[in-house]
Amino acid sequence: MNEREILEILVDWNFWGNFDEKLIDRPAYLRRMKSLFGARVALVLSGVRRAGKSSIAYLFVNNLKTEPGANDTLIVNLEDPRFPAGLDASDLVKVYETYLKNLSPPGDHLVVLDEVQNVRGWEKFVRYLIESKKIKTIVTGSSSKLMGKEISTALTGRHVDIEVFPLDFTEFLAFNGLKLRSPVDVVKNRIKILSLFDIYLKYGGFPEVVLSDSPRRKRALLTYYFEDITAKDIVKRFGIREIEKLENLVGAYTTGISSLQSFNRLKNLLGVSLDTVERHSRYLELARLFVFIKKFGYSALEQIRSVRKVYIIDTGFYYVQGFRFSHNMGKLMENVVAIELLRRKSMNIASEIYYWKDRQQREVDFVLKEGQTIRQLIQVTYSSGRDDIERREIEGLIKASKELKCSDLLVITWDYEEEAEIKGEKIRFVPLWKWLLGA
Repeated sequence: MNEREILEILVDWNFWGNFDEKLIDRPAYLRRMKSLFGARVALVLSGVRRAGKSSIAYLFVNNLKTEPGANDTLIVNLEDPRFPAGLDASDLVKVYETYLKNLSPPGDHLVVLDEVQNVRGWEKFVRYLIESKKIKTIVTGSSSKLMGKEISTALTGRHVDIEVFPLDFTEFLAFNGLKLRSPVDVVKNRIKILSLFDIYLKYGGFPEVVLSDSPRRKRALLTYYFEDITAKDIVKRFGIREIEKLENLVGAYTTGISSLQSFNRLKNLLGVSLDTVERHSRYLELARLFVFIKKFGYSALEQIRSVRKVYIIDTGFYYVQGFRFSHNMGKLMENVVAIELLRRKSMNIASEIYYWKDRQQREVDFVLKEGQTIRQLIQVTYSSGRDDIERREIEGLIKASKELKCSDLLVITWDYEEEAEIKGEKIRFVPLWKWLLGA
């Protein structure tokens, strides 16, 4: 590519050029990025496709601008079709030199490489920027490329990861024009919040899906995303030839969200090898289509050998795959809680998430651990009153409380709210929608 061709592309994606798209704020990510910005490391925004990584990078850059048309940032959108196929690190050097020559930026500038997984050897260019040039750098890309061993090896000690998820419920409300600034706002808008909550459960939190008014358009987008992740981030990325076997595994996991999944059982159910189940499951997690949570144990070996619980990254995917919410609301609620906990974990790297189960098959949905301390135990139930909550769920919570020495006990319900003392233990009951808003 020549200099003129490069500039024509850059002009369309930079604030000093023609880019003037209105973006909706996602403050939690911007605060996290701000707290890490300035160190001699690359900020790496990874996560499931279409979760909003690029928009967050643009929002961050826009907040840094000191004046209209400021030229102290370079944004390279590597999915622009005008870039030729087969880009490598030398092409990025040419793009960067074109920016330096034509914009004459100050020494303390920022480079954003958007969808960097499309460039062969991009890691070398990033190391060049942060080590040789001392340039602040932000990288975005799909999880299957940026969350594996490759980036850790290539950028050892030179990157900080921030995983981007689909919108949380607070962001979802803001995207629907409802910003909650105080507890009073929650009370005033309770009816509207509950109405939007039903939509959130059904269609999930992918930004473009949320902003689409038509249910048909929402379904079409979710179907396309699901197929795109499978095709690009799994089949193409890992060179999978046994596509039918992968699709069968995806179907089994989608059907069984919020349930224990044994690789051995799936091997027999699907008629494939144990190695195939393990490999394909790892690919599905790298692409962030599904996430898996281990059983709590005091030894690393016990955790590795444990049967895992599976959750889908966005409830909209569950809906477009043909499953009816009314038949499985408890599992759906637990899935929403799991993804929210993982989202919060991404902002607090000290926390770990497990489930708990004893020999009597008593179970606790989530165990939150920080360092050596068990911080909280959480049960999730589709119940509208204390009488509806199964005794087994409460007994499991109390048993785990004594065994794990944790007194912070929470039951997330559909719409039941209370604080009660049961068998000497204080238990809080909080509706899911309120918990998602930070109650």
